[in-house]
Amino acid sequence: MKNTYVALAVFTTLFSSYAQEQNKSNDAIKDTKIEEIVIYNQRLQLPSSLKNRNITFINKEQIKQLPVSSINELLSYATGVDIRQRGPFGTQTDFSIDGGSFEQNILLLNGQKISDPQTGHNSLNVPIPLEAIERIEIVRGPSARLYGVNSLTGVVNIVTRNPKQDGLFANTYIGSSFKKDKEGDHGELYNNRGIQLGGTLVREKDNHMLFGSHDSGNGTRYNTAFHNNKIFYQGNYTPNENNAIMVLAGHARSSFGANGFYAAPGDKESKEIVSTSMVNLSSRHYLSDRFTLLPSVAYRYNFDDYRYFRHNLDKARSRHYSHAITTNVRGEYLADFAKISFGGEMRYEEINSTNIGDHSKSNYGLYAEMQREFFDKLDVNVGAYVNYNSKYGWEVFPGIDASYSFNDHWKATFNAGTASRIPSFTDLYLDQRPGNIGNPNLLPEKAYQVEIGGKYVNKGFRAEAFAFYRDIDDFIDWIRVDTTVPYQPYNASKNKTKGFNTALKYKLGNQSEYWDLGLSYTYLSPKIENKAEDKISKYAIESLRHQLVGTVNYTYNKLSATLANRFNERISYKSYWLTDVRVNYNMNKYSVYLDAQNIFDTTYIEAGAVPMPGRWFMLGIKYNGL
Repeated sequence: MKNTYVALAVFTTLFSSYAQEQNKSNDAIKDTKIEEIVIYNQRLQLPSSLKNRNITFINKEQIKQLPVSSINELLSYATGVDIRQRGPFGTQTDFSIDGGSFEQNILLLNGQKISDPQTGHNSLNVPIPLEAIERIEIVRGPSARLYGVNSLTGVVNIVTRNPKQDGLFANTYIGSSFKKDKEGDHGELYNNRGIQLGGTLVREKDNHMLFGSHDSGNGTRYNTAFHNNKIFYQGNYTPNENNAIMVLAGHARSSFGANGFYAAPGDKESKEIVSTSMVNLSSRHYLSDRFTLLPSVAYRYNFDDYRYFRHNLDKARSRHYSHAITTNVRGEYLADFAKISFGGEMRYEEINSTNIGDHSKSNYGLYAEMQREFFDKLDVNVGAYVNYNSKYGWEVFPGIDASYSFNDHWKATFNAGTASRIPSFTDLYLDQRPGNIGNPNLLPEKAYQVEIGGKYVNKGFRAEAFAFYRDIDDFIDWIRVDTTVPYQPYNASKNKTKGFNTALKYKLGNQSEYWDLGLSYTYLSPKIENKAEDKISKYAIESLRHQLVGTVNYTYNKLSATLANRFNERISYKSYWLTDVRVNYNMNKYSVYLDAQNIFDTTYIEAGAVPMPGRWFMLGIKYNGL
């Protein structure tokens, strides 16, 4: 712990001293600006996309610098995003935003929904490699006006690259904790290894990406071995300047020991296999100088095979087959007085399961919104989403975003939004006695949120701060009276959350030598009302209260080194620090990297009864000709 405080002190000292050097470095960094990014968003193509909203970006430069090998690990460096891993190295992960549950957000791929309809536990089982990602966007707060139901606390949007040249990619690595298995599972050093291959093909009117990977390891403790296989394809076709088509397809299969995942200590011999396939098709058509049409369709298939006794498949085995298809037709019209966006959405979900049963549901949505600037300073975006669900009927979700630019550096923002979360198939129909049973009488969760904030950008420096209040009615919590009865979900309470988050980024230096400094902090104060004191809650008290992420990257010619510190404190768990390091050396198209994760060997738990890996080292070699 002492070493961790020393590392944080070093970070703080570096940040402070280099901040004082900003004026001296103006000439060197005058072309190094932290700019607003234009987001790939099929609704409104605004500068920085929803520029009035609280959005966290993870760009490709950060992805390259951080000591991570999966999307799951990458998201743990985004403040406000709570990553709760059960398995190591991206095996299985829940994610939530600003104190919500893992069911209260949605996952997007280039603006299309790819969330799992059975359970949020499986949503991040996706085949997208880090090398195919341009950036990740986290839109915080209720977003039904933009993305429909289930975006109750926000959305995570993965944006893929648009390749510009032919090229090949290869990455291989090995890792270990250098600790030996003492429980007799295999008697070896705990280790992992992986190989990733990919390539791009670029022609005049089309381009293509294809990636494949295999990752495996014997775990970090008894019965936590894993095998992950993924393949991903993306194709872009542009027949002319007015039309563009994108095709995405992928498959991911993960097999892992599930010791302590859901029902510790009885599930010591459990195993789980999750297999996910997806196909997405979207297009953009400029029908005139003013009118754009954006149709899309996305399909996700998921197979979840949970084996309570991995050596006895005839007993306590659960198999779930789920399908989800989402179609959209969207339009944008640039009128003289404003930009108008409108469209419709349909989502069909189906499950066939040994302990959930056979069920389906349909959801239909219509939306319209208007964006207009006043006096070249005030930007207002207002609209509503009308939703019909085959089980719950009609709902309306209005919302408004606004920003005011005082000058080129300062901007104030305000947004107010509403959202709803439809109970999942697991919430409604699960029958996994004696552990958990569903409740078919559940109602949707409903939320509204108000947020104010401000942003400052000046050359290599960016700062922002936001404060919000969120109220969730009919909050769904899994509760039970005592340990002799199953957990069951109820609309048992109201969840009120006050929160504050801030972020600083600072870049200085020149092209051959520079520093990237980042510091972000989130504070959450949730309050559960109408909660029965004699009930045991499964999820309500597990959210974060404090979260701090600090990163320092130093790059000198071919050498790059990153130090990352993370601090988490949950309402129901002790606080802990995690410190990670990556050192990378580039040799033209080749690079060698060394990752040291959790270097102070902190003991901690993120979900269930699963101790997370202690100190872990990985050595890798990459060839990147993309």
